[in-house]
Amino acid sequence: MDKVAHGDKQAFSALYDALAPLVFGIVLKVLRDRAQSEEVAQEVMIDLWRQAARYRSEAGSVTTWAATIAHRRAVDRVRSAQAAADREQAQAAREHRPAFDEVSEQVETRLESEQVRRCLRGLTELQRQAVTLAYYRGLTYREVAEALRTPLPTVKTRMRDGLIRLRDCMGVTA
Repeated sequence: MDKVAHGDKQAFSALYDALAPLVFGIVLKVLRDRAQSEEVAQEVMIDLWRQAARYRSEAGSVTTWAATIAHRRAVDRVRSAQAAADREQAQAAREHRPAFDEVSEQVETRLESEQVRRCLRGLTELQRQAVTLAYYRGLTYREVAEALRTPLPTVKTRMRDGLIRLRDCMGVTA
């Protein structure tokens, strides 16, 4: 390791030949993916080259040191992949839009329509005529007044009173 620490390529070549199968086996056991294991094992061997000066024989053998680095690097890769998957899943959950439920929408619309019809029946005939002409036929106040042959102020009053009654019947709070 001392020679490797001083940049001896032949010493590193011998170290590589001795440790690469062990490193690859450890990484493969953790990752269970050959391509990723080859990549991580290569990274570990490069780390051994770069960090050779940090090796301390009193802390353990070179094999133990290399095995520890390999295992840690493989676990880091698993954790990184899991974190990425968790982030993607969280993002997908935030972006998830519930599917449009056409049946529920139709039922809700039908119920609202029934309530509007029921509330319209609660208006006086004159109020119902004015509101119906304005909201279902799209007539203006003036056009409603002409259609009903009624003065414009009277139509406005009927519509205002009719809309107030509809609002109260529908339970709308202003």
